[in-house]
Amino acid sequence: MLFRVVLVVLTVLTVPVAPQVKRSADLAHDSIIHIVIHIQRADYEGDRPALKRLHDELTPIPEDNKLASRMLYWRGFAMWRRAINGFNETPTPTDLETDLTQAIADFKDSIVRDHGFVEPKIGAGSSIGYLMYLHRKDQARVQELFQQSSPLLKEALATDPDNPRLLWVLGPIRWSSPPDRGGGQDKAFELYNRGLQEIRKQKPSSDPLEPSWGEPELLMSLAWSYLNRATPDLKAAQEDAQAALKLVPYWHYVRDILMPQIQAAQLKAR
Repeated sequence: MLFRVVLVVLTVLTVPVAPQVKRSADLAHDSIIHIVIHIQRADYEGDRPALKRLHDELTPIPEDNKLASRMLYWRGFAMWRRAINGFNETPTPTDLETDLTQAIADFKDSIVRDHGFVEPKIGAGSSIGYLMYLHRKDQARVQELFQQSSPLLKEALATDPDNPRLLWVLGPIRWSSPPDRGGGQDKAFELYNRGLQEIRKQKPSSDPLEPSWGEPELLMSLAWSYLNRATPDLKAAQEDAQAALKLVPYWHYVRDILMPQIQAAQLKAR
């Protein structure tokens, strides 16, 4: 960090003014960044115990509303991704609903602190969607959860329609929705490709607490979609998976689960 030294000149005597002591809020900000960096790595590594531990380390919540909203967002992110990683484990962990419920609570607390902050609305909407999947056999519960998720995603879409993370979250919804409701596999591909274009145009914020993730996730989702669409494109699936791994070489899901699935499909096709 470059500090400018203010000089006060008294005749021929120059006296430098001592640099100000860093505010405690700044120190808290730096501490949060340190934990957030580890959260993102633990997510890609599929380290669910670390995600829970790092979530719990993001305390106490600062008084400053903007800083608090960002801390609460990353608390929610840790539990959201802990649940997503859990869906990829065999056998499926029994604590996914607990993780998602905590994620939703943290995201909603973030919204309370800064209602204009769109990212926790995206995270909460997605987390509620995963709860809907867990309760898919209970239609009354699914409808109840849908009534909570839909307004959050609609508000995010109205506020920031080109948000790459929102487009990533909307992709699976379009994939599984019938064409007469605006869904279909082609619609999901459109969202993922649009999100990829948008994120590649954007310059990440200088503040790591402002979410800028998404390019690896969009590439991963394209790879999965090419593998699983009605007419698979295994070459495209492999290329997008490799592109995701180029950005995040230690991504457990892509490296150890998705890529082997693509390779198995290629062998079967031969």
